[in-house]
Amino acid sequence: MRLVLTTDTHLPKRAKELPEPLLAELPRADVVFHAGDWVDTATLDLLEARCPRVVGVYGNNDGPELRARLPEVAYAELGGVRFAVVHETGPAQGREARCAARFPDVDVLVFGHSHIPWDTIAPGGLRLLNPGSPTDRRRQPHCTYMTATVADGVLTDVQLHRLPPR
Repeated sequence: MRLVLTTDTHLPKRAKELPEPLLAELPRADVVFHAGDWVDTATLDLLEARCPRVVGVYGNNDGPELRARLPEVAYAELGGVRFAVVHETGPAQGREARCAARFPDVDVLVFGHSHIPWDTIAPGGLRLLNPGSPTDRRRQPHCTYMTATVADGVLTDVQLHRLPPR
């Protein structure tokens, strides 16, 4: 099962549209995760139209229309791997321990908010993934998103994709 992970798209404020390399991944994905700060409902509609399944949450910059359609925390079990998605996890210091305590029955936590790519494993085995932002790199050298594969109860092939400058 092929996964695409993204967050903090901030459309149309940070960009007019999603970058072409990310758009090209959508039809190949079985599931797309979006960890909030969509800003517009058109991006949610686009992902839902191009992907068999979207697992998304609202973020702090998402208004009432998105909050009516999306939860604050989403859960999904895919191929024997238990996922949670949330927008914000707090400061980087202590994140692994905080998230492991908050999500004890999860294998992978996908999160956003910082726009900073993140891939760590907490004590106890919780994997934390932040795909960065495909449209707003902030203090990062590149805009980014992630892909991964789930097979036989294992998350594999996690890749951070750097996008070309706009």
